[in-house]
Amino acid sequence: MTTQMRPLEGIRVIDYSHFLAGPYLSRCLAALGAEVIKVERPTEGDAGRQHPFFVQGQSGYFLQQNMGKKGLCVNLKDPRGRELMEKLVATADVFVENYRPGALTRLGLGYEALSKLNPGLVYCSISAYGHTGPESHRAGFGLIAEAKSGIMAMVGSPGEAPPLLRIALGDMYTGIHGVAAINAALLGRIKSGKGQHIDLSLYDCLVSMHEYAGQCYTLSNGQVIPEQTGHDLPDSTLYGVFTATDGYLVIAAQIEASWKRLALLVGGEAFAADTRFHSAQGRNANRLEILPVVRAWVEKRTVAQCLEALDAVDVPCAKVQDIGEVLHDPQVQARGMVVRQHHPVVGDVDLLNTPFRFSGCDTTIREPAPLMGQHNRWVAEALGYGQAEIEAMVNEGVLHQEAAVAGLKA
Repeated sequence: MTTQMRPLEGIRVIDYSHFLAGPYLSRCLAALGAEVIKVERPTEGDAGRQHPFFVQGQSGYFLQQNMGKKGLCVNLKDPRGRELMEKLVATADVFVENYRPGALTRLGLGYEALSKLNPGLVYCSISAYGHTGPESHRAGFGLIAEAKSGIMAMVGSPGEAPPLLRIALGDMYTGIHGVAAINAALLGRIKSGKGQHIDLSLYDCLVSMHEYAGQCYTLSNGQVIPEQTGHDLPDSTLYGVFTATDGYLVIAAQIEASWKRLALLVGGEAFAADTRFHSAQGRNANRLEILPVVRAWVEKRTVAQCLEALDAVDVPCAKVQDIGEVLHDPQVQARGMVVRQHHPVVGDVDLLNTPFRFSGCDTTIREPAPLMGQHNRWVAEALGYGQAEIEAMVNEGVLHQEAAVAGLKA
C-alpha cells in the first residue's frame, strides 16, 4: 500500500546523456521519484532513438531507458539556448552525462563551470575509462570494458573465442552504481551544503565486479588465472548447465546438503555414499566422475521432468528460459516486472520495470518516454520565459520538437 512519497520526490535531475548507462541511471532516479528532464540536441536527439526495435518510427530501446522523463530539445550553440540551459542548471540537484572526458568542458557544461552556477549540484560523469589515467581520453562502449575487464576471458568454452554477453553488463552495472553514488552525494550534501563530481568508469565498475578471480590471482602470487570452463565451474562442483531432451536447465548443488540430495536422486545410495564426494574439495577433485552421472540422468528426461524431480528433493534448479518465457513467467508477472504504458504514438506498450520494491511507495513508472522536445514549453515556462520568448525560440529552432508533438493534446 502506498503511504509515503517516493524517496527522491522534489529532486530535479538533468539527464544530458545518451544511449544506455546515463539514461538507465536517470530512469532509475525517475522511478525513485526524481523529476528527470532529458536534454537532447536538435535534430537527431539521443543516439538511442536510432536503435532498434522500432514501432511506428519510435525506438523501443529509447522507450525502455527513458520512461518517466520530461523531454527538452534545445540548441546550446544559440546564446538563448545556452541561457535556458544555465537557468535550468541553477534549479537542478543532479546533472548526469556520459560523454568522453573533456567534451562537455569544451561546451562550458563541465563540472567546474556548472558548479559555479550551482554549488550544490551533484554532477555524475560516466565514461569508458574515467577522467584520470593514461586511457581516460579513449572512447569506449560496454563491449570494450567487458573485454578489458577479464570477464569475457572467463566465459565460453575452452579453445573458442569468447561469446558476446548479449546484455549490456558494463552499462547497466555502471548505471546502477551511479544511482548509489548520487544518492550518497545527495545525503552528504545535507551536511556539507555542497555538491560534488562523481567520476564513474565502465572499466572500473566491471573490474570491481570480480568476486573471485581477483583474489585467486593476488593470493596465488599470479599463479591462478580463472579461464573458460564451458558449462560448469570446476571450483564449484556441482554448478552448471545441463542438456535435457527438449532444452537446457541449470543445477546448483555445490552446497553439501544439496549435493547429498542430488547424488541420491541421480546416482542412488552407492553414489551418494561415496566419501570422495563428501566435501567441496573432494567433489572438485573428482568432478570428471561426477559430471557424467548427472548428465546421463538429465539426458534421459525432459526439462519439465528434471525440474519436477529436482524440486521434489529441494535441489536448486531452473530452466534456461528465452525472453518470451521470462516475460510470461508467473513470478515475473507477480513481481510487477512488466509495466504497461500508453505512448501517444505507439499506443499501449509493455516494458520492463525497475526492480525497486518499497513497503511505503510504488516506484513503477507509468509515464512513457518523452517525444523529442515534448516538454520544451513546459520547461521554458517553469523557468520564467514568456509566451513571446518561447514562440521566438520555437520558430527559430532554438527549441526543437519532432513532428508528433504538435498532435498531442495540451
